[in-house]
Amino acid sequence: MWVIVEYQPTTLFSLRPASATTGGGKTLVTPTPFALKMALLDAAIRVRKRERGEQWFEQIRDLAIAVRLPKHFAVVSTFSKIRKPLEIKEKKKEEGRIAKAKSEKKWPWDSSISFREFVQFGGAIQLAFEESGDVPLLELLAQINYLGKRGCFVQFTGRTEKTRSLPPEFTRLNPGQGAPFLADGFLQVLDDCGPKMEFEHADIYSGKGISLNEPNGRILTPVVLPYRAKQSSRGFVLFERI
Repeated sequence: MWVIVEYQPTTLFSLRPASATTGGGKTLVTPTPFALKMALLDAAIRVRKRERGEQWFEQIRDLAIAVRLPKHFAVVSTFSKIRKPLEIKEKKKEEGRIAKAKSEKKWPWDSSISFREFVQFGGAIQLAFEESGDVPLLELLAQINYLGKRGCFVQFTGRTEKTRSLPPEFTRLNPGQGAPFLADGFLQVLDDCGPKMEFEHADIYSGKGISLNEPNGRILTPVVLPYRAKQSSRGFVLFERI
């Protein structure tokens, strides 16, 4: 049984690919399975306490997830001014650099310019989760208020549906090997929970790190969304559902 919920974005969306090595750069256009599962785990801990979150973790980790984005969305590119820690590579010049930075009011934070991308959705986002075990999906999904980077807020609209089969307009975000895809679609590389990932790996206070492309960490999966570029200019690309 699939549980379908709807969210209305209230701000621009942004989420770096898991393989990104810099603070700026490209954004994904959809929440990833990993991000959605961590949002569910967070909701479970806030609503039902840590013990329940730990008990439900494996069921949440193995959830099948699908998405239906609005007919149109635009990826907007821009440059923004950011603050970052001042880096001093040469130790022998450290005192002089710090004194100079303090006089210029650039210590300990320096200013810089960074490339950023944001997604503006042309409507609501629908997400589908395949029910598993005793996790109260609807209760937890109603508690999610942002997807992607912190500050990418969404509003749960209250529109829900349960169906035995996944509607054809949805795209699976963790389809598995050999799944069919559109040859002229829009490729995204999304991260998901590995099959051996444990609650301690998701707990930032446990001391266990999360590896990339490891069974006990995050695994990367290519997913082709049924969208193509319709219009573009220097500052944006408009995508339309195929």
